[in-house]
This record gives sequence, C-alpha cells and structure tokens, in this order.
Amino acid sequence: MSVIEGDPPLHPPAPPGTAPRSLVEQRGIDHIPDSERRGTVRQLGLMWSGVILNVQVVVYGTLLAVLGLNLWQAAAAIAIGASTWVIAGLASLPGPAAGTTTFAVSRAPFGRNGMRPIAFCNWLQQIGYEVLDLVLLVLAGSALLDMAGVHVGTGTKVVLLVVFSIAQSVLPSLGHAAITRVLHLLVAPFAALFLVMAWLTVDKLQLTGGQPASWTVFLGGIALACSASGLGWSPNGTDFSRYLPRSTSRIRIVAAVTLGGAVPQALLMLLGVGVALLTTTASDPISGLPSVYPGWFLAPYLVLVIAQMISLNAIDLYSSGVTLQAIGIRIGRWQAVVLDGVICAVIGAVVVFSADFNTFVGNFLLFMIAWFAPWVAIFVVDYFLRRGRYDRDSLGPTGGRYRRPLGLHAPGVAAQAAGTLAALCWIDTSVFTGPLAHLCGGADLSVPAGLLVGGAVYYLAARKSVVAESGDDAERSPR
Repeated sequence: MSVIEGDPPLHPPAPPGTAPRSLVEQRGIDHIPDSERRGTVRQLGLMWSGVILNVQVVVYGTLLAVLGLNLWQAAAAIAIGASTWVIAGLASLPGPAAGTTTFAVSRAPFGRNGMRPIAFCNWLQQIGYEVLDLVLLVLAGSALLDMAGVHVGTGTKVVLLVVFSIAQSVLPSLGHAAITRVLHLLVAPFAALFLVMAWLTVDKLQLTGGQPASWTVFLGGIALACSASGLGWSPNGTDFSRYLPRSTSRIRIVAAVTLGGAVPQALLMLLGVGVALLTTTASDPISGLPSVYPGWFLAPYLVLVIAQMISLNAIDLYSSGVTLQAIGIRIGRWQAVVLDGVICAVIGAVVVFSADFNTFVGNFLLFMIAWFAPWVAIFVVDYFLRRGRYDRDSLGPTGGRYRRPLGLHAPGVAAQAAGTLAALCWIDTSVFTGPLAHLCGGADLSVPAGLLVGGAVYYLAARKSVVAESGDDAERSPR
C-alpha cells in the first residue's frame, strides 16, 4: 500500500505496549500493516482515561453551574452526556477494520471531495480544543507566578503563551506511541490529585438541590454536556484505534472506549459543578481557586494542570495534523503540528486578553455540534451498512471506487447537509438561536436533531448501494 499524503514510513513505528527502538512515529495517514498492530483494548481504554482525567473536563462541569442548572439537573445532564461515549466507541470501530485515520476512512461515505469540508470542520474543532488547553495553561502558569509573588502583566502572559505553545508541540511531533505511553503514565497521579480535590470540595460544599433552571436551560446543559463528552471526542476515535489488530472484538472496543471515557468524565464534571458552587464570582476556572483551596494543595495542583494540559493537547494536535493530511494538503505530520501551534497561540492570545473565557467555551462546544453530530451518525451507519468492510486501496491517494463522480458520494453529502441544517435549526447559543429553538422558547435539541436526521437520511439513501459496494471489499471485522 502506498503512502497517503504525509510522512513516508521510513521504518515501522513501535506500537503501544511494546518496547520501541524509537518513540518517533514515522507514519502519517498511511495504512497500518497487520504486523504493526500490537495495541490492546485495555491500552485503548487507559489512553482515553488519561485523556479525560484533566482540568478541562472539570471546566465543562463548571459551565453547567454557570448556565444556572442546579445540582440535580447538572448531574442528569452529565449522565446523559457521559452516555455518548458509546457513540465514541462505535466511531472507533473503523480503525481496526480499515487501518487508517478517521478522515481517510470518511472518504468511503462522503467521497474524496465530499469529505474535505467536513475534515476542515474537524481541523477547526481540534484547533478550538487546543486553544482551550493553551488558555488553561496560561491561567495556571499565571496563578503559580502570582502565588510566588511575581506580578503577571501583559508581557508575562505573552511569554507564557509562547513557551507553552512550544512545549505542547513536542509530544504530538513524536507520534502515537509516545502519546499513548505518556497518557498511560499520567492516569494514576491525576486520579489521585482529583480525589484530593473532590475531598476538599465536598468538605466545603453544602449539597442542596438549589433552585432548578427552566426546561430550556436544562436542554442547553444537556447539549453542552454531550458536546464536551464522548460525542465531541468521536472524530478522534479511529485515529487511535487503528493500531488494534483486525481480529479485535467490536464489543470489547466499544466497552473499553465507553468505560475508559465515561467514568472519569462523569466524576470530573460533577467535581466541576461543586467547584463552581464554591467559586461563584470567578470569571474563569483558575482565578477563583486560591480563595477556596489551601496552598499546600493548590501549588502542586497547578503544576500538574500544566503537565496535564501539555499532554492532553497532544491528542488534538496529533488528530488535527492527520486531518490536514486527509484533506489532501501535502504536509508532514510534524509540520502540521507546528502550523497548528502558531494558529493556536494567536487565537489563544485573543481569548486570554478578552476576559470572556466561559462564553468562548460554551459557544465553541455548542456550535461544533452542528457538524459532528450528523457526521458521526453517518460514519457509524456507513460502517455497519458495509459490515466493517473497506476497500483499503480506495482509501488511499487515488480514491479507487471511493473517488465517486466529482469526488462526491451524494448520499453522504446530502445526509450531512440535512443533519447540519437540522442541528442549526435547534441550536441555542449566546450569539445565534435556530428558528425551531426560538419557536420553542430556546429549547436546544441540536444533538438529537443532528444525529437522527443525518443517520436516517444516509441510511435511506445509501442502504442498497453501500451494501452492494462492500460485497467484495476487505475482510469483515469480527464481532
């Protein structure tokens, strides 16, 4: 199999779980041969736990309290959001079947050209997550310097932006094996850290229900929780499951991703709700902490937050790099990381100096639903229609049978357009409210609208042609 646009495989990368001769991955979006797929579902689940055990997830919980949800409403929204990790698990199934990345596989349901605008949306989404992490890095660094008695002005924040932008680019430049290894190592210390934080929070918190928010606000909280949970991570799933052997059980893959992501996600978002109830006057998730938590905890917490955010951004930078390659941009993976780092620093500076962090995060999470809710429904429906069979040569540079007329697979493009329109009609943000959401008093049903319309339209339009197309494709994936 020839290399799809990206770094040539100079020598095989060391898969997770082995003792590699080099931690530097040489592959871009080219097909991973069976001989190199030594990953396990346990490693995949631990990787996702390492991704989710981070302060950003605590921030998402605080946003639910900022919206006005009481404790029990927030808990219900978090439970519904965490359940979408099943979707992330399903979206990971094409990885072992096709052996390549998410948006290389997306050439099958959308066509070579039809996939590109969707992949571009994913690239923007990864940039958004990178910006959130970078801003949290600057806030944590500023808080540490302030605790040390150092005045933090504009110049200091600019220096922190530059330093952290460079630091967060190292791990994704090394590649898949290095990322998964570091995230595995960080699971235990971060879990211990958040257990201490939870103990300190519950000790100060009065667990009362509080005044419930309106039904429409509650629906908005559900949409935000879903976007911040497994649904929002679905575009990354196949990028990391592609190192699993083709013989890996589909049920075990879905279970590993679901448990690895959902359990820490729910616990940390609940912790975030508690933190928000203690720091009601804070404008961001860091500045209010010194007034609530003792210095003996806060200093190591902020140090670990910095290490954590640098590691977490490796996932986003890695996926955004291979997404650019899938679009067709002839750029090496490390070059894509550098490009993203520069863009991330510029946008991060705008957010840092705007003093409107919570609004930026909320709108970003909600608007992303418009494209990835219908996309993931189409992606998963296509996988099951073709019974996990992909023509691997057609996922490559030439396109083969997935090239399609004009590079567009009409059922996929039409379903994406219909699902996106449906999601936008039901979305409710601080800058835009869809017409149907407006008619219903601000009820945000963008998640179910995007999922159901996108998936249903694709199934009806493609159920015969895709089944026929997959008849002589690659070997069927195991159950």
